Amino acid sequence: MNDPTEDQIILAPELKERVPYSPMQIWRKERDGSFPKRIRLGANRVGWSLNEVLQWIEDRKAERFAA
Repeated sequence: MNDPTEDQIILAPELKERVPYSPMQIWRKERDGSFPKRIRLGANRVGWSLNEVLQWIEDRKAERFAA
């Protein structure tokens, strides 16, 4: 796992590069608990923990071998 002291907040454009889901798909997955929740940065700005997103990706990769 990544070092939490070096975590960064990524914005939607970078999230889109890493996770090929639409904003609505991301929102639905956040709501049902199957994707890391966004971090409110201001009234009109949100971001995601890079470490949490990378861990989510690694978990998806690991599921390939668990089935």
